[in-house]
Amino acid sequence: MSKPAGDPINDLSAGGLGGFVDIADEALADSVRQGMDRVERLLRESVRSDLEFATRTSLHLVDAGGKRFRPLFTLLAAQFGNPAADEVIKSAAVIEMIHLATLYHDDVMDEATMRRGATSANARWDNSVAILTGDFLFAQASRLIADLGGAAVREMAGTFEALVTGQMRETVGVGEDEDAVEFYLKVIFEKTGSLIATAGRFGAWFSGADEATIDALERIGRIIGTGFQISDDIIDIASPAKESGKTPGTDLREGVRTLPMLYALADPATSPRLRDLLSRPLSEDAEVDEALELLRGSSGLARTRATLDEYADDARKELASLPDVPAREALSMLVDYVVARTR
Repeated sequence: MSKPAGDPINDLSAGGLGGFVDIADEALADSVRQGMDRVERLLRESVRSDLEFATRTSLHLVDAGGKRFRPLFTLLAAQFGNPAADEVIKSAAVIEMIHLATLYHDDVMDEATMRRGATSANARWDNSVAILTGDFLFAQASRLIADLGGAAVREMAGTFEALVTGQMRETVGVGEDEDAVEFYLKVIFEKTGSLIATAGRFGAWFSGADEATIDALERIGRIIGTGFQISDDIIDIASPAKESGKTPGTDLREGVRTLPMLYALADPATSPRLRDLLSRPLSEDAEVDEALELLRGSSGLARTRATLDEYADDARKELASLPDVPAREALSMLVDYVVARTR
């Protein structure tokens, strides 16, 4: 499966969020900017240790940047209450620290050499250092979340469980008696959607929003997180490299079956040739190109687009239940982008 979906929000200048969500409300844009500045400061303070080497390895990915989608989503969710509350900022930093910790561990498992345009920690040092750095970040995140109370600790424990079981499911693979599509959707929720769902819940919760709003923003996070992975699956097949900025067919080369492939394999009309190509990792460029061409014309890709549209519709229904504040429009534009980026 593809790595967790790319984070879309990366530019808070002039009210813009990643170039696709333009916050027209200046007060909202300013609030989110100020919140992110506070989160960044807390992140850097929290990864410091008496052991200078631990500080240096932890700051390796913090300094590499990234789009900070998860804390930004937390701050947008907090706009339905008091977004400046200290607990909101602390919870947003916790979410990002946990995300960073999983990246250190993912790079070891994937034997990655690059992360966010920089040499990955496992390549720069070694696997042991990368694993221990991830563990250090988990520890620091746990220290912060303890300040937020026992209920928050229990919520995050459930998210930890989802992150781990999602990775374990992917590693072990689908069982003979399991539906491959349902299994895949479960994995991408656990690996990607679960933490974004918690970001939505924490932002609303610690801002003082009402319970209905908290629950809705958690569900929206779940939908958006899962939807981004589905959209990445589509992009890996359907978008030329010069448009997407990614090399098409990465999953095919790794022998990973993503949602369009699973749908194609479930269709009796799918050609024997495509079934053969999807049965193994592809190392030859010609075979990758052939598989991409067949997938682009398959029912699998069309059905995946329809599934993504369903996720977007579900998110819009949840958004309609929220109070009519500027943050709701920003979240609506984000949902639209999840779909638009695949067209």
